[in-house]
Amino acid sequence: MPELTFTDKILARTLLKFVPSSVTPNQITWFRFISIPFVGFLFIEEYYLAGLVLFFISSFSDAIDGSLARTRNQITEWGKTYDPIADKILIGVAVLILVSRYINIYLSTTIITIELFILASAYYRKRVKGIPIEAEFSGKAKMILQSLGIGAILVSIAFSLPAFIVVAQYFLYLSIVFAIISLVVYKSI
Repeated sequence: MPELTFTDKILARTLLKFVPSSVTPNQITWFRFISIPFVGFLFIEEYYLAGLVLFFISSFSDAIDGSLARTRNQITEWGKTYDPIADKILIGVAVLILVSRYINIYLSTTIITIELFILASAYYRKRVKGIPIEAEFSGKAKMILQSLGIGAILVSIAFSLPAFIVVAQYFLYLSIVFAIISLVVYKSI
């Protein structure tokens, strides 16, 4: 059985109790892939409240599928490969649409470029060097900060709270720091 994180233990005692045993972590990852076009559509069409709800559910499903995989001992190679890809596409769509529109194109481009670099590096390590892809703290922190940044943009727009754009910027800049740490930890740069 894999080592459980603090978050895994909390989720196992709360939300995971409500996830039927027939639902697998990979199915939750598939849900995230399927939700991405709908998230993008809601953002493009400026249905920000609905977009906030779906983005929250979709991004939170990342915590659920990982904890479910570890607590039920259902870790698969497919999940280790495609779960981070789903995260990067979800964040990439949100950043491309929202950060470009409400903060600036430079921040959006920086985040997407780093995500592509991380993805290419992981692919190279796994396929060429045979090094397994393992989640680590800085990568998880990066995803949480990116999700909080996107959420703050959505709260700012949906509820007319302009101060949340500044909050979003701080979360997103901090996520870049953790992305760079992640690259260094994986010896990608």
